Amino acid sequence: MTAPRARIWDALNDPDTLRAAIPGCSKIAWSGPETLDLEIKVNLGVMHPTFKGELALSNIVPAQSYTLSGRGKGGVLGLAEGSADVILADDGADTILTFIADGGASGQIMKLGKALIGNSAQRIIDGFFERFGVAAGIAVEPLPPEES
Repeated sequence: MTAPRARIWDALNDPDTLRAAIPGCSKIAWSGPETLDLEIKVNLGVMHPTFKGELALSNIVPAQSYTLSGRGKGGVLGLAEGSADVILADDGADTILTFIADGGASGQIMKLGKALIGNSAQRIIDGFFERFGVAAGIAVEPLPPEES
């Protein structure tokens, strides 16, 4: 990302920037020092459930890293939850953002199939970083995948 680490950190903690960056997000607001309320409409192909829930920040090292954990209820579809470790590192005057995400779901939502859920989650993640760059006024360039 073509911005200093402190600027990326501020953008990652700004509800207006996050609302603009999260596809389908209609509400995100701080509800406590380390929690945000969230409402997001997810495109699952034939279904478009709205999930309401909370995001919690933990393991916070300001301007360097945190763990973001979320849980949302999608009405009759059930519960979706996930977490991501977000790490920022300097790259000269720029910043490298690394994240490791994990998630799951229960109830009726799992009957839609893991492939559909996985594809929807990947679209949200991909869309987030594209839209985050636009919302924060920062150029975002994905790094090439590591070869195994």
